[in-house]
Formats: sequence, C-alpha cells, structure tokens
Amino acid sequence: MNFDGLFSNFGELTTTGLTQGAIYALVALGYTLVYGVLRLINFAHSEVFIAGAFAALWTWNGFGLNQDSQVSGVGTIIFYLLAAMVVAAVASAGTATVIERVAYRPLRKRNAPPLAFLITAIGASIAIAEAFGVYTDRRPQGAPALVSSKPLFEVAGVPIDAIQLLTIGAALVMMIGLDMFINRSRVGRGIRAVAQDANTAALMGVNKDRIIMMVFIAGGAMAGVAGLLYDVRIQTLTYSVGFLLGLKAFTAAVLGGIGNLRGALLGGLLLGVVENYASGLFGSEWKDFAAFALLVVLLMFRPTGLLGESLGRARA
Repeated sequence: MNFDGLFSNFGELTTTGLTQGAIYALVALGYTLVYGVLRLINFAHSEVFIAGAFAALWTWNGFGLNQDSQVSGVGTIIFYLLAAMVVAAVASAGTATVIERVAYRPLRKRNAPPLAFLITAIGASIAIAEAFGVYTDRRPQGAPALVSSKPLFEVAGVPIDAIQLLTIGAALVMMIGLDMFINRSRVGRGIRAVAQDANTAALMGVNKDRIIMMVFIAGGAMAGVAGLLYDVRIQTLTYSVGFLLGLKAFTAAVLGGIGNLRGALLGGLLLGVVENYASGLFGSEWKDFAAFALLVVLLMFRPTGLLGESLGRARA
C-alpha cells in the first residue's frame, strides 16, 4: 500500500476521478432510465455510447481534422465541439431507437420472458461492437486535441484544466436538463406514469410505445454526449472500449440506486473517485478491481443503492 502516493496526489486523484466519473454518470443515466421504465438491463447501451464516440470522431474527420491537427481560436473550438456533440447525440439516440424497435419491441409484443430480453441485449451489444470493429479494421482511431490539457488555475494547490471543467460541467448540465425534462415536462410525466404502472398509464391515454421510445432516445443522447467527452479526454478510440466502460456505468447506476437519475450521477462520480484512489494506493492494476469490489460491499449493506428511489416514484 502506497499511502504516501495517495496523500501526496490526493487532489489530482480526486479531480481526475470526478472527470472520469462524470462520463460514467452520463452513460449510467441510460441504464437507469430504461430499467426504471421497462425493468430491463439494456446491455447494448455500451454500444450506444460507442456509436456516439465514433460519430463525434467522424464529424471532426469530415471537417478535415485528425489526431495531428492543431486548432486555434476559442470560437472555432466551440463550433467543432458543438457540431460533434449534436451529431454524437443524434447518432446515439438513433442507435438506441433502432435497438428498441428491432430487438426489444418484438419481444414485448410477444410477452417474452426476461431471459429473452437479456440474451437479445447481449447479442445486440456484440453485433454492434463487431460492426464497428470490422469497419475500423480493429485499429485505434485518434481524435484531435481540441481542448488543452494545460492547467488553467489551481484550487488548493490542485491544477484544474479545461478538459476537466468541460467534462464535469457538461455532465452536470445534461443531468440537470434531463432531471427537469423528466420531472416537469408532459413527456416526463408520461415516463414516470409508465414507470409506476404501465397498464394504468395506458388506460389514462398514455402511448406506452411512444414513451418507451422517448426513454431510449433520451438515454441515447446522454450516451452520445459521454462519447464526445471521452474522445476529448482520451483522444484515442477503439471499437471494444465500450464493454468495460459500460459495465462500470452500469455499476454506477446500481451504486446510486438503479432507476434513480440523481443516483446515477452520484454513483458515477463516486465510482470514478474510488477507483482513482485505489490506483493511487495499490497501483493502477487494481483500478478495475476496486470499482466492482465497491459495488459488492455497498450492496451487502444497502441492496437498493445509495438513494434507492425508483423512477416511478420520483416527485413531480
């Protein structure tokens, strides 16, 4: 155990952990939305994230940018980021919608058992990942360094850079926007109604299929933004990266209380920080172990997660 390494780098480990945790949280929102409404673990959601990440990368390629490009000018950088964010969100939302229409809706119409949904989700995940693998020849794809990693300022001696501010800030803004959408909009009321009792909601005139589609679109858009932020932060993308990141995002959703939007944010940030502390204390090879060990330990004492409130019981 390297306590000196942990305490001497405590601030940096915290900020980088929060940055990575923000990406987990955005992806976790999709898991928790779908589970809250359908009681379905959508394991294909990790590939929805990958679709957004590749869409953002290919958008920059369309503008003539590659991993060696140097971009200057704040306005130009903001334009490239916003353009890629829109394309990534649309691509991920579209991918999620196709998965729902092609893979899950036929099973719902036939009242298939839960195991059929699980197997279909895993199959869809593998198929999409392999499609990206074939298209990219299984080679890593580089992203342009649009946002500088040079420190902008310090907080209590801890350097803060623009990538950290962008990632954490974007995650918070998207989370607040989604929370307001679920709790204050007409569609959001429909989502909460279907989550609480789908049959009663249908009797009250709620179109269940439309609501479920909106859930997949909203969750997909969050994953698309997470894909963009991953590109900005890591600057290298492979077709298989969604598997482990998706598992950790699902872990974050369970940690916070799956079916709880605010719990997904809390779980993601907590997971990112804890695994970073573990890498500082035990070494980077223990990072993934710590993330899943945290889940096991927490569920032993609080099976419903940290917040535990279901989407259907969220306040209006």
